[in-house]
Amino acid sequence: MAEVTQQQVESKLQEYIDPYLETDLVSARAVRNIMIEGDQVVVDIVLGFPTGSYKDELAAKLKEMIESLDGVTQARVNVNTAIQAHSVQKGVKTLSGIKNIIAIASGKGGVGKSTTATNLALALSADGASVGVLDADIYGPSQPRMLGISGQPDSKDGQTLEPMKSYNLQVMSIGFLVDEETPMIWRGPMVTQALQQLLNDTNWSGLDYLVIDLPPGTGDVQLTLAQQVPVSGAVIVTTPQDIALLDARKGLKMFEKVEVPVLGIIENMSIHICSECGHEEHIFGEGGGERMSEQHDVDFLGALPLDKSIREEVDNGRPSVVAEPEGRISQIYHDIARRTAAKLSQKAKNHAAKFPQIVIQNN
Repeated sequence: MAEVTQQQVESKLQEYIDPYLETDLVSARAVRNIMIEGDQVVVDIVLGFPTGSYKDELAAKLKEMIESLDGVTQARVNVNTAIQAHSVQKGVKTLSGIKNIIAIASGKGGVGKSTTATNLALALSADGASVGVLDADIYGPSQPRMLGISGQPDSKDGQTLEPMKSYNLQVMSIGFLVDEETPMIWRGPMVTQALQQLLNDTNWSGLDYLVIDLPPGTGDVQLTLAQQVPVSGAVIVTTPQDIALLDARKGLKMFEKVEVPVLGIIENMSIHICSECGHEEHIFGEGGGERMSEQHDVDFLGALPLDKSIREEVDNGRPSVVAEPEGRISQIYHDIARRTAAKLSQKAKNHAAKFPQIVIQNN
């Protein structure tokens, strides 16, 4: 029996197209090591996104593929995760304690952006990442209610705030600092300053991802944030409705102008399934998010159904991903979260942290 070669193992690995990276693992530079000893093969895979249960599934599939090669009787595949910091806009300084900031945006309100942001953050955390959420919707902060958090954040030094904790997430919102029913009657500059303080004066600790739930729209506040906050990637949430898609396109163009990569589009409320009879109906239209992604050459990250349980669970402070972790909707959120993080893992890395700061002193 002829001994298998490294090239044969690589060729076999190239046959597997990763569903989240949408390319093979060799091209994605995820194959770090191939060791061959006689008829035994050991492969080390390192992915740049949190994998959760997919890790074991991937290892089993690759093991089976390698063991189908002539000359191999046993294969072991080690799958690990290494989340890197990625590039942000030119001239914007990164923040300590945060590797990557992902902005969740929508052109208009009412498309389920905050609910989506919450569940994506929870899915990334459940998959093994360290995750924070910044509720940037000053006029309508909803994360405290959605994540079931009450009370006010502590300040150990009188100047900075400790993030609130919920379901293993680090969370900050203006909703913790004002009464739930107090309207925020502020002009744009005040809102921008408040958000900068919430972001910069919170002691975020060791985050792989900070998910920012942006205010809806594409006005002065959103543009200022997109220019001043170090964002690694943005996600656009829309419904299939033509009016929502029209506004979502504006959000996409805004990020393009400030050179923030759009990781993809999520279509929310894509289909309604009757809880009584199972009849499926496209209430807000059909396929709009996919058409938009094709027209603008951005990835379609996934579609979520119009399901009353999603609304009920966030209203009760237990979003779908924690309320029904094995449920169908939770699995959709996990798929979208992995696809989002995988798309980010393929973007340019930020190497600034690897270089020492040069300080010139006058002696």
